[in-house]
Amino acid sequence: MIAPSILSADFARLADEAAAVEGADWLHVDVMDNHFVPNLTIGLPVVEALRRHTPIPLDCHLMIEDPDRWAIGYAEAGAHNVTVHVEAAADPVKLAANIRAAGAKAGLSVKPNTPLEPYLEILRHYDTLLVMSVEPGFGGQGFIAEVLDKVRIARRLVDTGQLTVLVEIDGGINSDTIEAAAEAGVDCFVAGSAVYSADDPARAVAALRAQAGRVTAHGGKAR
Repeated sequence: MIAPSILSADFARLADEAAAVEGADWLHVDVMDNHFVPNLTIGLPVVEALRRHTPIPLDCHLMIEDPDRWAIGYAEAGAHNVTVHVEAAADPVKLAANIRAAGAKAGLSVKPNTPLEPYLEILRHYDTLLVMSVEPGFGGQGFIAEVLDKVRIARRLVDTGQLTVLVEIDGGINSDTIEAAAEAGVDCFVAGSAVYSADDPARAVAALRAQAGRVTAHGGKAR
């Protein structure tokens, strides 16, 4: 799965930019509050408007303080998947239940320096694990390969039936890094500048999907 990140899109033309990635599996929406991360992007009104103008499922990544209060609104607005940070959630188990009750899948994200092991039991309540491969806050950063150890842990637990999460990665994904991430066991790849800096974003999505698919087909189990 490929999830283009609108963080790299033209914010003045979001409906057109969503249409430009026709064929994408999800559309990744980075919500930042200038508190949890040092950047300010978009919020719920923009997500509500975008939902009306694209058929692509919205993958809302909340890099915000107090997600226990705000995440439910994104689910109610029609987001397909709402991801919160374990570092910010006060009660991540209850929050997952509330997101699901509001109609969305629940995702849990971990920053590059956050270990995965303390949260494995919590992950049993979630649908998606989002592993950050850059420090959250800004697009265009370099890929942190060390986080792939967390992907491998999650992949092993999913393949052995101990977890049922979809494994997603966000940060520095492009044609140079997607194969390593696919080999580690990623299911869904968030790609920003690699898609929106291309002359044909839809073709870039297809190329990334094909590249990851070849590694998956030849290097391990199809997922």
